[in-house]
Amino acid sequence: MDIGFIGLGVMGEPMALNLVRAGTSLVVWNRSADSCERLRAAGARVAGSPAEVFGAARVVILMLATEAAMDDVLRRRTEAFAAMVAGRTVVHMGTTEPDYSRALEADIRAAGGHYVEAPVSGSRKPAEAGQLVAMLAGEPAVVAEVRPLLQPMCHTATDCGAVPTALLTKLAVNLFLITMVTGLAEAAHFAEQHGLDMQQFTAVLDAGPMASSVSRVKLHKLAAGDFSVQASITDVLKNNRLVAEAARRAGIASPLLDVCHALYGETQALGLGGEDMVAVVRAIARRTAQAR
Repeated sequence: MDIGFIGLGVMGEPMALNLVRAGTSLVVWNRSADSCERLRAAGARVAGSPAEVFGAARVVILMLATEAAMDDVLRRRTEAFAAMVAGRTVVHMGTTEPDYSRALEADIRAAGGHYVEAPVSGSRKPAEAGQLVAMLAGEPAVVAEVRPLLQPMCHTATDCGAVPTALLTKLAVNLFLITMVTGLAEAAHFAEQHGLDMQQFTAVLDAGPMASSVSRVKLHKLAAGDFSVQASITDVLKNNRLVAEAARRAGIASPLLDVCHALYGETQALGLGGEDMVAVVRAIARRTAQAR
């Protein structure tokens, strides 16, 4: 049977394209048609509905932005839900609340299906290159079945244990990513405001011990004023909220994350929600202007 893929957004489209290019027999569905046509041209079969995907595929990958979108696709809490997921393995590759994932696994297993949590670390560029990092959680036998399917999309996959440990791991990774990129944006703003040569500043950071594949990409975007999306402000703000909520529920302090949450909220309020996360520098610059 085909493998199903639902959700062809900024991340989902290149992920699905890598599956097709690796020879996976893929059936896809997306709410907007443009991405479906690109997948059709690459060799995927385009379904007319999520139910058609589940009818054709034993394993269905979901790369959806919100819990509401997932529930809608799965027809959760309706009579159609059990018929869709029974005998199927649902692979959740997006980022949602860990408690939501735990409850979804329970519902799918109660309906006779299987569930794997498989969030990924990386933005659009690593997605295009098949260099995402996957975190896996679920029943060991089901995780073992799903793991080979991820190879065209991910250069590594780590077993994290039972649901929702993969999502908790992803949130911990995101906490570091968000604070790191925000600090990088503030450093670039500091350098620019002092009239430093941005090419020299970039060269020094790129050559130093703090450099990484993320810092190199994001710093060059900052220096060039390139806000084309890899991971959007809106998506980062959502992830920030998820981490903060998980911290609050566990009684964990997250002072750096809380500052970042305010800055990304300010950036979105400036109408920049669809731009890359480095556009947070615009909120920092606005604070500078207000302070003078």
